[in-house]
Amino acid sequence: MEERRQRHHEGKAMTEEKPVVVYATCADEEEARRIGRALIEAGLAACINMRPHTAIYRWNDQIEEGAEFGLLIKTTASQQDATMALIRQMHSYELPGILCLHVAGGDPAYLQWIYDNAGGQR
Repeated sequence: MEERRQRHHEGKAMTEEKPVVVYATCADEEEARRIGRALIEAGLAACINMRPHTAIYRWNDQIEEGAEFGLLIKTTASQQDATMALIRQMHSYELPGILCLHVAGGDPAYLQWIYDNAGGQR
């Protein structure tokens, strides 16, 4: 089993696919959970971390400050556009804050787990 897994890590999936972390902010925990679960259920993400934080930003020429929930979404480059589309579709903000961060590297076994679990429709 370990030998087969190692060959798989060195094969096609590891060389053709690229890991991506999508960062998105949500209005509250409920919205973050709803979007996060939908992404996992759709097979667009392998894992999502949620964290409360305070945002300070400019909106309509005013400086605003408020509580938000941040999502760190572990996915792949091939799922990036569909991930952003689902977030926009479900989001309450007029302009959802969504950033895609391409990952330079990581633990090979963890990267393979992301590829195996963020492959699209489930």
